[in-house]
Formats: sequence, C-alpha cells, structure tokens
Amino acid sequence: MRKQIRNEVLSIAPFDAMEGEDISRCLAWIDSGVDLCRVAKPATPPMHLVSYFVVVDDDHVLLVDHRNAQLWLLPGGHVEQGEHPRVAVARELEEELGFVASHPIEAPVFITITTTVGLTAGHTDVSLWYVVRASRHQSLKFDEGEFSDVRWFQFDEVPLERTDPHMKRFLAKLTNIENSCTLALGDACQGSK
Repeated sequence: MRKQIRNEVLSIAPFDAMEGEDISRCLAWIDSGVDLCRVAKPATPPMHLVSYFVVVDDDHVLLVDHRNAQLWLLPGGHVEQGEHPRVAVARELEEELGFVASHPIEAPVFITITTTVGLTAGHTDVSLWYVVRASRHQSLKFDEGEFSDVRWFQFDEVPLERTDPHMKRFLAKLTNIENSCTLALGDACQGSK
C-alpha cells in the first residue's frame, strides 16, 4: 500500500512552491518507513494520512462546520491501515454525507501538510485532496455528531478566515485546472466534471 500512496502523491502537479515542498516532504515521510495511518485516536502517530474530498458543483464547494476543529472544512477522514486513500474517500463520503459518488474517484489534485487546530489540536495531517462532483440540489444526510452544519458556498464566498489555511490556494488551483480543461478540450471536458 505504501507504493500506491506514494504514486498518489507523485500524480500531483504542484501549484506553487509550497505544494512542491509538501510533495517532497511527503515522499520523504513515506520513504522513511514510519506508520502512515493513524492507529489510535486522536494522534498516534503524530503525523498521519487524511483523504479530504472536495465536493463541487460548478463554482460551488460543499463545506462542513466541523465540531472538533471549529472551522468550515472539507469533509474527509483518516485513511485506515491497508486502505487506499481513494477507498477512504468513498467510505467517508457515505459515512459523513450519506451518498455515493456518481463517478470513479480520480487522483488527488492537491496535497497539504498541516498542524491541526481545535479540540484535539497539535498533530499533523498529511492531506490528499480529491474532487467529487455532485449536485448542490441533491439531498444530504450528514453526520450530526461530527458536523453542526453543511453548506454550499460559491468559491468567492468561502469564509477563508474560518476554514483550512490552504483553502484559498486550493480554490485557485482548482479554478486554474477547470479553466485549462475548458480551454484545452472545450465541451469534451464536461464529461470529467
């Protein structure tokens, strides 16, 4: 599984110098042989793998008001021992939002290494960011134990002061990817959206 996780990281084209550094740091972490997955809550080992999933509909993103972190975050969760990060996305999507993706989960588009905040602050999440396409009109059944609210935000209305510290960079990268796709492939690109 370590090789498959490494391949997920290698599939990411860095958006900026910070992401390039995070990719290099993550590869060194993977190659070090340490445990990559959390084995005990909240933070053993103190650095572990997370699959974030960015649920989008055109220029809208779904955020969850996370009770523990006390921020508007992307849904996601810890990758379990022996689990592929894309399988974690599918599992967490159903557990946290109550639906199944209508398309295969593709390679991650972003990576971050972040020290957590909130009620269990202080450990480090290595987060692979996956895009999941959905309709903002579909019904959701979210995990009320973990989230106090779930809401769609237009990209330019995301509460950046109360979200993941890398959200602004991610939205810029996603917009860049979407625009490149549209320019390169025209209407054929719509199938991947």
